[in-house]
Amino acid sequence: MRPMLIHAVRTPASTEMAADIYAGLSRPGQKELPSKYLYDEVGSALFEVISALPEYGVTRADERLLRRHATEIVAHLKSPVIVAELGSGAGKKTRGLLQALSHHHRQRTSYYPIEISASALAMCERELRDIDCLHVVGFEREYLDGLLEVAARRRQGEQLLVLFLGGTIGNFEHPAEERFLRQVRDVLRPGDALLLGTDLHKPLPVLLQAYDDPLGVTAAFNLNLLARVNRELGANFVLENFQHEARFNTAANSIEMHLRSKVAQSVTIPDLGLTITLHRDETIWTESSHKYTREEILRMAQVSGFHCRGQWIDGEWPFAESLLIAE
Repeated sequence: MRPMLIHAVRTPASTEMAADIYAGLSRPGQKELPSKYLYDEVGSALFEVISALPEYGVTRADERLLRRHATEIVAHLKSPVIVAELGSGAGKKTRGLLQALSHHHRQRTSYYPIEISASALAMCERELRDIDCLHVVGFEREYLDGLLEVAARRRQGEQLLVLFLGGTIGNFEHPAEERFLRQVRDVLRPGDALLLGTDLHKPLPVLLQAYDDPLGVTAAFNLNLLARVNRELGANFVLENFQHEARFNTAANSIEMHLRSKVAQSVTIPDLGLTITLHRDETIWTESSHKYTREEILRMAQVSGFHCRGQWIDGEWPFAESLLIAE
């Protein structure tokens, strides 16, 4: 049976985006733009290109682990299983796991991609439409809102598997990532599962190139955030006045992406009634990506109400998939 994207639940994202942009740019000190707004239609397409760059090994490591160990991972799960993925993207990395799940349990599987990007949900549906016995219901929602919708749909006796892949957990600032995982745990029942992808420590030159590639694709991805604010909120950011910058925060053990102002300038966002002033070399912080140790992952799972059933590590690009069971 071919899957169908039969239900996309939408929220008034523009109102929430406006509030978030206002809060981030009007704050004293370091200005910020939330990383989730990097992923509009243009940003999602650019990220697909980033995932193919030789300097950025995260996505390929994620996909390798899921492809090589899918059968072993699903063997730990109880039948019947429903799957919710937080931030599915185009669904490519999830394909092998869903195929293994359908084959292992030999029954129809319901898969719920949860995304704030409508274009990513559409790409996900196209990517997975040929998998037999897969039923796809996409939610254009924030992670937790979408997960609550999925949990409300589960039938008695179904195990819920939540996928949070790609190292996205690293985008949370500490201790927000533990708070988020506890919120996920609160939605789950004992025995439900979370497959968590985390990027691991690696040499600094490797990290910096991964987030500032020679072709400039990551720079375009980052600058598109300003272009999006121009398009959707009427701002007058001049993209040529900004430069993409990747830096390593030693204290937080994370890579940060910034947009550095090359000149002293003022920017107006009429839809928000906001004008901001930027000094030369002042930055707007757009994303962080924390890099973990295996011990950190186990501790984070424990304090969030999970225990680790299995962990798989990629040898080419240090990255971990950890199967966590809700206690």
